[in-house]
Amino acid sequence: MTRVHLAHRTRQIIVCSLALLFAIITDSTCDAAAPLSYLTASGFRSRHIAALTWALMIVSIVVVIVIVALLIEGLRRGFARGPFPPGAQIPVARPPGASWIYVGVGLSTVVLFVMATWTMITLAHVANPPRSDAPLRIEVTGHQWWWEVRYLSPDPSREFSTANEIHVPLGRAVEVDLRGVDVIHSFWVPALMGKTDVIPGQENRTWIEADKPGVYRGQCGEYCGEQHAHMGFEVIASSPDEFEKWWNAQLAGQPSLLPALSDAQNTFIAKCGLCHTVRGTRAGGHLGPDLTHLTSRRSIGAAALPNTQGYRSAWVADPQHVKPGNYMPRLELSGPELNAISVYLDTLS
Repeated sequence: MTRVHLAHRTRQIIVCSLALLFAIITDSTCDAAAPLSYLTASGFRSRHIAALTWALMIVSIVVVIVIVALLIEGLRRGFARGPFPPGAQIPVARPPGASWIYVGVGLSTVVLFVMATWTMITLAHVANPPRSDAPLRIEVTGHQWWWEVRYLSPDPSREFSTANEIHVPLGRAVEVDLRGVDVIHSFWVPALMGKTDVIPGQENRTWIEADKPGVYRGQCGEYCGEQHAHMGFEVIASSPDEFEKWWNAQLAGQPSLLPALSDAQNTFIAKCGLCHTVRGTRAGGHLGPDLTHLTSRRSIGAAALPNTQGYRSAWVADPQHVKPGNYMPRLELSGPELNAISVYLDTLS
């Protein structure tokens, strides 16, 4: 190999290595600011996961740098020993070169052992919630393609259901019982916890704890069909007092409407009441989400759309256009019927 070839090969190695390191670093830093980033830790479990991830990333970068440096040094030394005439025997230096093999194997073993031990410790830390005399429990059921959320209580009269939105109090572990009714889903809130599979016929359990107030995006993490990408939800963390106020507000059914709105309610019950529940009314269906306090939610369609009057009306008019493949059929509503249902949905605060 000539000096020119060596310099060219060295430049190629350096450029490729720098490109690899740049890709790793930029991907990590960009991902940290994304809504579904597991590197933005806001809970007990996510902090342990993020710390392990950063450690693995740093170790990987160091390994790449060391390997590239050794490769360049090997090329340099090989050039320094040549060139050799055609047919000449090339001497092979064994010691002390063979000792580097033992050093490399030893260092690799130590690093792998340390990282494997750290991984096992992290798994042990995030597996079970802290013990509590009165744990808060919710039941989350995965449907194609939305999430049913039921808040459980020792007092059955204080239980209720909602959809695609989970409220939790700050600093308190919330146990989550996971159920599936159709296909395999995966419950995932990257900023708070890792993935847990939702399997039909099998109850899995996980837990959430947030230490910062805010809204955290969740997502189905297992491909579950046509609308998998639009099977999201939100976790809203607030102070214990605000959480208690929200809970008490959710317990209330819908009050009696003014006579002027009774026709709108009757239209809703006739067209939608077989699939949806509105507590305090004759609408008692269980195929679709509970709509009792619909307008208090931030989004509709499993976090697919903002919860505004326009988007609600568009969903009712043609749900298959908004979210193809979902189980809500197009009802072929007349203009007055669509307007009546839209007006009634606006009252579900």
